[in-house]
Amino acid sequence: MIERKIRECCVAAVRDLYNQEISQDIIGFERTKRDIAGDFTVVVFPLVKFARKSPEVTAAELGEYLMSQISSIKQFHVIKGFLNLVMTEAFWIDFLEKEARDPGFGIFPDRRIAPVVLEYSSPNTNKPLHLGHIRNNLLGYSISLILEANGYCVKKVNLVNDRGIHICKSLVAYMKWGGGDNPQKSGVKGDHLVGKYYVLFDKHNKDEIRELMASGTTEEDSAKGSVLIREAQEILRQWEAGDPEIIRLWQTMNGWAYEGFASTYERLGVNFNKTYFESDTYLLGKELVYDGVEKGFLIRKADGSIWVDLTNDGLDEKLLLRADGTSVYMTQDLGTAEQRYEEYLPSRMIYVVGNEQIYHFDVLKRVLKVLGKPSADAIFHLSYGMVELPEGKMKSREGTVVDADDLMEEMQQTAEETTRMLGKVDDFPEEEASMLFETIGMGALKYFILKVDPKKNMLFDPKESIDFNGNTGPFIQYTYARIQSLLRKGSDAGYVVRDVPHPSLLIPQEREVIKLLYHYPSVVEQAGIELSPALMANYMYDLAKEFNQFYQEVPVLREENPEVVAFRLELSSITGDVIRKGMALLGISVPERM
Repeated sequence: MIERKIRECCVAAVRDLYNQEISQDIIGFERTKRDIAGDFTVVVFPLVKFARKSPEVTAAELGEYLMSQISSIKQFHVIKGFLNLVMTEAFWIDFLEKEARDPGFGIFPDRRIAPVVLEYSSPNTNKPLHLGHIRNNLLGYSISLILEANGYCVKKVNLVNDRGIHICKSLVAYMKWGGGDNPQKSGVKGDHLVGKYYVLFDKHNKDEIRELMASGTTEEDSAKGSVLIREAQEILRQWEAGDPEIIRLWQTMNGWAYEGFASTYERLGVNFNKTYFESDTYLLGKELVYDGVEKGFLIRKADGSIWVDLTNDGLDEKLLLRADGTSVYMTQDLGTAEQRYEEYLPSRMIYVVGNEQIYHFDVLKRVLKVLGKPSADAIFHLSYGMVELPEGKMKSREGTVVDADDLMEEMQQTAEETTRMLGKVDDFPEEEASMLFETIGMGALKYFILKVDPKKNMLFDPKESIDFNGNTGPFIQYTYARIQSLLRKGSDAGYVVRDVPHPSLLIPQEREVIKLLYHYPSVVEQAGIELSPALMANYMYDLAKEFNQFYQEVPVLREENPEVVAFRLELSSITGDVIRKGMALLGISVPERM
């Protein structure tokens, strides 16, 4: 890439012109802003102290030096401390011929380092996946694809939270009110059926708490003393003791949940290399905790509970095992981290988990350090913001969550309504139209969520996401389909894309599209560094928008010069390829026609 060559030349310029040695790292390099003449900009301010001259003079001298050394620089302009470089037509044409057409464009070679373990999804088997899980899954899966494009070996893992007090609440409710219900009898998807009993437990438990409070008991004591809560706690103890009847029911209800999750994952288009279960890993965590007590790293209190003292880190003591021997979330996370580390010896273990768990992962790393485990240094928590709706936050226990399956179905239906209203499928066979509605609906959902910086909270509006104009998935999908339509018309007219003559002079609209194409690999790289699909998504929008401006302003098939027509078709084809590849890194399909 030209950036490296320019940086190296800047280092040589400072050495030759000012007799100073500098590192490439201090050289600011960026795309030239659209409203300023130039293709690349060197930020000169960090070099002024070596030149001992004004920013303008330093930039001018540096520009002259670069032009004398790099033949692909046609001219330069100085604006204050910014050196704006204009590249030759030959540079951009050469890029199209030798780089953009390469099938490996935007894909980096194998880095040949230890794998990256990437955890996402992490559902609970007491309820179906909801809108929050959708953001989690889409982020995790897209990041895995982006990291793979950056040359990393990625192991996608899922940790299913299939045990604990919340699972036992569903078990208690089913034992009381299930009456032999199952997905086959009820016609209800398995994970939805289990979730129904979790909500039912909460409803009856709240009723009981209100009755206790009405008799004069405090709210706190009522919550602790409700019969249902005590029953759930007893079921948890029986489960950990291996009671066969409890285990059998637990396996049955979890099986329903797993079947439901599998169909949701399939429609969402995500997958995993391996799935872990908390019911296995919590035992490994317990072993680590008991070993930590024996070695004096952890504290066993008089009631039998086990704690870690983090007061030297500015925190307090943290519970790792309860007095009755049952484990907490931290227990199983310790076991999971150690198991994955031993299994993969990863360079990093990335956890895609909401930002409400920042403290939890901070503690997890510290506890592993206390235990002397090298896995502590590999852990990275990719925290992301919450998803809210115009109506406000979601609450699982009250059954007011936005169900993932319902949302995907709504997206498909909204895509159908919008597409039919615009008359875009009037000549489509029904099967092809149905597939298109699914492609548009899922593309709208995925893009709308992934275009937002993962660290930020976001407001999801299904109708806004389906808009065929603006920064949306359907707009980019439509741009791709428009390109394919243009190429089909060109083919029908006898034009063959690839190996076509190139113009000696590019018009501004062509140049702007080519410049954006040139930056595709650097966007892929930066998205991998920042673990941010949003960078990829918004680049896709910029490229689609730039191509549409080119399409509206520049005649392609109406151009009289056949060589120019062939070149513009080639440029369109390359743009389509990059849109397809970039959207694929977001887990989004693009249709051949719309």
